[in-house]
Amino acid sequence: MAVKIFCCYAHEDEALLKKLKTQLRPLQRQGLVDVWYDRDISAGTEWEQEIKEQLNTAQIILLLVSPDFMDSDYCYGIEMQRAIERHERGEAIVIPIILRPVHWQIPPLNKLQALPTDALPVMSSGWQYQDEAFFNVTEGIRNVAVKVMSSFTPSSQTLPIEPSKPEPTETPATVLKKQTRKPEPLVTPEDFSWYCIRTLTGHKDSVKSVAMSADGQMLASGSSDKTIKLWNLKTGDLLRTLTEHGNSVQSVAMSADGQTLASGSSDRTIKLWEKK
Repeated sequence: MAVKIFCCYAHEDEALLKKLKTQLRPLQRQGLVDVWYDRDISAGTEWEQEIKEQLNTAQIILLLVSPDFMDSDYCYGIEMQRAIERHERGEAIVIPIILRPVHWQIPPLNKLQALPTDALPVMSSGWQYQDEAFFNVTEGIRNVAVKVMSSFTPSSQTLPIEPSKPEPTETPATVLKKQTRKPEPLVTPEDFSWYCIRTLTGHKDSVKSVAMSADGQMLASGSSDKTIKLWNLKTGDLLRTLTEHGNSVQSVAMSADGQTLASGSSDRTIKLWEKK
């Protein structure tokens, strides 16, 4: 079953929404997502009731944030408030998509992790191409959709319990057989499913090494771009970029307490970094 996505947007941003839908199309073809917005309402349908039904059943709700979105009483005051209610109850995941520059960091939006990365608006000089921004957004949505999809597990079935059979009387021969029986080999499942839950982007060249803190909260990555980047794994945010190496960073290692980092580089140096 595909993950249902509801798009909440101002009609002034419909052209940008269509470009996002184009980027999401491959995910629809894979059966991962099913994207809905109000232009999908059939003729003769009560549009307000249909919007309410779709909003109440979607697993992912996209808020396409722009000046017009923030200005719209319907988008901001009705659809977004309902979306936040479902998000807080754990019924859906709400993702703000920052389309155009606007002051959006106000409650309740400011407590949600936004896309693109670092909430850099799609319509911004920070992106070389608009498609680059929408690809970043699509990757973020895909990661969330995969996580939601993995939670779709079939209900367990109750199997009948057979009455226990009385243990047969053991003879010396059966006791000896048990003692000499070879131990059963350990079963090690090989078919675990792995899903990408987040993609971190920011390095300008190939990543040579990564290291994770013992508590799983922080990641360090070393790259051929001569930098080390520190990431918050819970949010995917870039925390800091270390730039003192003069050549490719080949390896990084982190202490168990996450306070010290060691890096080795093709510049023939090892650097030790301390968290402050």
